[in-house]
This record gives sequence, C-alpha cells and structure tokens, in this order.
Amino acid sequence: MAARGKVAAFNLPPLPTVGEIIKLFRLQAQKQLSQNFLLDLRLTDKIVRQAGKLKNAHVCEVGPGPGGITRSILNADVEQLLLVEKDPRFIPGLQMLSEAAPGKVRIVHGDILTFKMEKAFPKHLKKNWEDEPPNIHIIGNLPFSVSTPLIIKWLENVSKKNGPFIYGRTQMTLTFQKEVAERLTANTGGKQRSRLSIMSQHLCTVENRFVIPGQAFVPKPEVDVAVVHFTPLVQPKIQQPFELVEKVVRSAFQFRRKHCFRGIETLFPESERLKKTEELMMAADVDPTLRPFQLSMSHFRNLCNTYRKMCEEDPSLFAYNYREELKQKKRQHLPKSISQTEQTEEEN
Repeated sequence: MAARGKVAAFNLPPLPTVGEIIKLFRLQAQKQLSQNFLLDLRLTDKIVRQAGKLKNAHVCEVGPGPGGITRSILNADVEQLLLVEKDPRFIPGLQMLSEAAPGKVRIVHGDILTFKMEKAFPKHLKKNWEDEPPNIHIIGNLPFSVSTPLIIKWLENVSKKNGPFIYGRTQMTLTFQKEVAERLTANTGGKQRSRLSIMSQHLCTVENRFVIPGQAFVPKPEVDVAVVHFTPLVQPKIQQPFELVEKVVRSAFQFRRKHCFRGIETLFPESERLKKTEELMMAADVDPTLRPFQLSMSHFRNLCNTYRKMCEEDPSLFAYNYREELKQKKRQHLPKSISQTEQTEEEN
C-alpha cells in the first residue's frame, strides 16, 4: 500500500513490474557484459536511500538496465533523471518509464566511460568546491567488468575537479563486488588494503553502506554485492597530481606480499635503483621492511611528496616506466634481473 501511495504522489501511472518488462522485451542478462538484474524494489529503494535526500535533485543513473533502481529514483521525487545505458536492448523499457514521468527523464544510449559528464547537468547547480556538495548524485548498479576502471576514472576527475565534479563535490552511490568494496574501504593493515584503498580514500570519504546477497540478483552472481557511498573531500589527503600519486601507489603494491621497498624501487631505473630507493625511503621516513598494506596514508603522502622533489631535480625520472623496461629486456633477450623472476602481485 505504501508503494502505491508513493507512486500516486508522484503521478506515475501503474506500470508493469521489472520482471514483466524483462519478459515483455525478452531481456536476458548477458554474462560477457557481467550484467545482473536487481528485481526486488525494496532493495532498490534501500540503495537509493543511501544517496540521501533526493527530492528535487538531479541524478545520473549509470547502466539502469531494466529500470529497477530507476523506479526507486523516480519515487524519490527527483527534479531530473539522466539515464546512461550502453545496451540498446534496455532502451524501450526505459522509454516506458520516461513516458510515465513526463519531463523528468532523459535517456542517453552511450558508454559511461566516454560520456561527457561536464554537460550533463544545468550550470546553475554548480557549487564552489569548499561548499556543501551540489544537489547532484550519481547512482548505479555497475556491471562488474566496468566498476574498477570507472571508479579510477572518476577518482581522477575528483582530483582534477572535472567531469561530473565540475559542479562541485558530486556524491556517488555505486555497487561493487563485495571484495572490491572491501578494498575501497580497507584500513591500514587490513588484508584488503590495496591501490584502490589509497586512491579512493585520499580523495573521498568512502563508506561501505550495506551488502546485498548474490541471490537477490538475476542471474545470481557467484559473489555478494556491496553498496558504497563516495563524497569527495574538500582537501585531498595527498596534495600531488593524480598521475604521480597513482604511480607511487601502484609501484608500492607491485609486490604486495614483500617488503614495501621492493615495489618502491620500481620507480627508479636499474642503474640507480638501490641508491634512489634508499634516499626516498629515508627522506619519507618509511620503514622499508613494512608490507605495502601496512603503509598509512601519511606514509604515502611522504613518499609522494619526496618522489615529487626527486622528479623536480631529475625531470626524466617521472617518465621512467618499469614495465616498459622489462618488455624491452625481453625483446632483447637479456638475462633476467631478480625483479623479473618474481611474480608481480599487484592488486586493484
């Protein structure tokens, strides 16, 4: 009864259920696209509630699929809802929802990884970075295959204050595989602490809100799913360019089970590797025998700040690429260095 009251309040006519839409348009989740549908509207309502108060808000939903979360967003009485959907099979069902909410829904058939978010919302919604977040939200039940590259792209946008963050500190409520969500929110010393932990937490407040069991989805994935909320920080915890921070963090986690200096030394060409690594670790006051997941945010801040100074003293240093050096050695059939013989253990 409560759901009907909600629908009536927002003038949405009775609609086929999400399950009926799937049957009507003969939609099947495609395994190669890692698609999983969420049909339980109590769960889609719960996801949308994590975004906060959405009345009169402007929302972008990523990958709406058959439109379960879309209905919950519309029931929250948003001002405008932008749907970005890559799979053309879902467009007719989404158009049905659009017609049920005249003037509220805009559908874009496109890829969120290439969609220009800078023009997605009205200019008058822009806020200064130091102000409260704008009344703009990104919500999405992301396909597993796109979730990690997409959040890395958006974190870079946060760092540069462009893309969806040209409007200010736009909030995001997104689903991830439970293991990825645990990486995003892992604390220092946690077994899931990784590159994703540092890159997300130095730029955003990241909260793992709740877990949805895999059996709630159709088809049922082999893993559970977590809903994660991101709010960009006014000041990043590491005040260095995104590319520099990512290079240092990626290097540190290159060999995650070994002492951290093993990964850090891949920042430097072989000819000066030992000397430069010692110099960096000493200046940054980082114990070289710590494991990468034991390094705190302040450790990474010191490493990034010191590495930046070293790059300013030697402008060719930042361009050095350890993996490219390995590839060249393989091509030249040179004897393998110790670093080459060890398995890279980097994790997202």
